[in-house]
Amino acid sequence: MFMKRGADKISTTNLKKFQDLQIKDIDGNVKKVGDYIINKKLVIIVNVASDCGFTNTNYRQLMDLYSKYSDRGLQIMGFPCNQFMLQEQKCELDIKKFAKEKFNVEFPLFSKIEVNGENQHEIYVYLKTNCKDFKMDGNTLKEIPWNFAKFLVTDDGKVLNYFGPDKELKEIERDLDRMI
Repeated sequence: MFMKRGADKISTTNLKKFQDLQIKDIDGNVKKVGDYIINKKLVIIVNVASDCGFTNTNYRQLMDLYSKYSDRGLQIMGFPCNQFMLQEQKCELDIKKFAKEKFNVEFPLFSKIEVNGENQHEIYVYLKTNCKDFKMDGNTLKEIPWNFAKFLVTDDGKVLNYFGPDKELKEIERDLDRMI
């Protein structure tokens, strides 16, 4: 399988606190991360796509985790991204409909963003800057390799772990069982 192995040059001079990062929900409303993590302990942030080989497995497993742990303090936040072989070409309305109808997705989805490159969203600059797996030298960060890359983050913004697109969500569940 093809996965990106590039690097991004970034500026970390204006990084906001995790809770203050601005995001746009799937309906186009501007919010802050903090609006979605009230009374939550852990957050999984994942870049999603509708037409990826990982779509069925990941959406189903994410919903299983959400159903099992959301009442215990887990939030999942899905960010559609079309940067990987154009596997998320749908508009936000169609993404929302697809995720709800096919996978009964209940966790929040957001407007399409870029996770790599000069236009990458500030939430991914934050995640990569604060994750040991993405730090290179100076102001250079590794790129997200593919759809369904997952970050496990505390409610105060500490990046605990990164799980690549090919990792089973059972690995995340082991962390959740210990922490929630």
